[in-house]
Amino acid sequence: MTIEIFPTPQWLPDAVFYQIFPDRFCKSRQNTQVAAFAPWGSLPTAHNFMGGDLHGITAQIPYLQELGITAIYLTPVFVSASNHRYHTDDYFHVDPLLGGDAALRHLLDTAHAVGIKVIIDGVFNHCGRGFFPFHHVVENGADSPYREWFYIESLPLYPYDESQPAGYAAWWDLRALPKLNVTYPPVRQFLLDVARYWIEFGIDGWRLDVPNEIADHEFWREFRITVKRANPEAYILGEIWEDASDWLDGTQFDAVMNYPVRRLVVDFFAAKSSSAAEFSAGIERELQRYPSEHAHAALNVLGSHDTERFLTLAEGNAARMKAAILFLFTYVGVPCIYYGDEIGLQGGKDPLNRVAFDWDVQHWDQSIRDWVIRCGALRQQFSALRQGVLSIVHARNASQTVAYARVLGREILIVALNASDEDATIDMLLSGLGIDDEMLLHDQLSAWSYVVTAQRIQRVKVPANSGAVLLVSRR
Repeated sequence: MTIEIFPTPQWLPDAVFYQIFPDRFCKSRQNTQVAAFAPWGSLPTAHNFMGGDLHGITAQIPYLQELGITAIYLTPVFVSASNHRYHTDDYFHVDPLLGGDAALRHLLDTAHAVGIKVIIDGVFNHCGRGFFPFHHVVENGADSPYREWFYIESLPLYPYDESQPAGYAAWWDLRALPKLNVTYPPVRQFLLDVARYWIEFGIDGWRLDVPNEIADHEFWREFRITVKRANPEAYILGEIWEDASDWLDGTQFDAVMNYPVRRLVVDFFAAKSSSAAEFSAGIERELQRYPSEHAHAALNVLGSHDTERFLTLAEGNAARMKAAILFLFTYVGVPCIYYGDEIGLQGGKDPLNRVAFDWDVQHWDQSIRDWVIRCGALRQQFSALRQGVLSIVHARNASQTVAYARVLGREILIVALNASDEDATIDMLLSGLGIDDEMLLHDQLSAWSYVVTAQRIQRVKVPANSGAVLLVSRR
């Protein structure tokens, strides 16, 4: 196979993502065909459905615009028997509980009309027990022409009877998730057809669930070629929690979800269990891990449907969360807000992190939402915050302060962050950045300004659990 190298999408540097778990974001008036939904806002469980749908998301596009969102990442939307829909039963149709194919069409048209991209979650390592080829093997055993689609170990299969051996390989040995045999050509072609179909339908990319568990780099190269030929600007994002170097060679994924950096952020800002030196060394290490193009395309998150919510980890301290948000919007890569984080939603481990969005504005922490909007506007105002090179210029354990420069051409900004509960005053050496003496640094978050003397700025005020964003200019 000829290797084709495709660049990462040109729209990514300007993007601000918003991750939505469809069943829990917004329930539309169209979703009335089922009467047995759990009450909106009730305790989330592994199995209850609250009735959020794609029409509800479409209705809230103005809300997302006001927040500064330019791209939506949807967890799975295909036909499934689970509320999270990672048990795919039909890869070519949207779940009727979410509004069906027509609801996705309406969402895409509405979002695209205002410049918002939409990517969806693809689960290609495994399927649900209701997937027709799997059901066919359950019914027909060795006579099923689909028996090679799966890793069959014994017959008959027992997908529901825990007292019997399952008879097939499943993700994490969960019977509800039969593992697909992606090495089998018909399965391979089926999945590539799925990938192409939805790109041609109009989605703007794929977020790939556990793609590292499909240990076949040639498949992912075929996947990239298929997707990029359908739309060269489609985003291919992998969910890989550890080192993803083997998938980021320019021939497979554009980027991965940046869980390693999230861990650093949680430790430094929320748990306060790491030092400034450890944090700065960590983010430098992660930046050096991958080629620059992939680092700038990485999806940076404070949380997701797979993690505890950040505000919960920060013990409900909104100031700590806002400090982390400032980092999120000024660091290399693409920021992503997990639905409801901006209004102060909390939640522990799955399924408690998948609470229903509270649309009563009286219950919102408006300060967090306003801060997201402000940080997003700052990011859009300065190209260096979106595309600039990052260099650490300060890390001091005593004050728990870290500062880094973002440089793009002649535009230079210094971002200083304070993870402590006390205001800090710091000095910074700025040599090697193209900053001359007598230049002025003005904090975009306050009225303070500083003059460079002997390649230094002194007594820079960095508020507790917050920061400063200093724009360099000539006096």
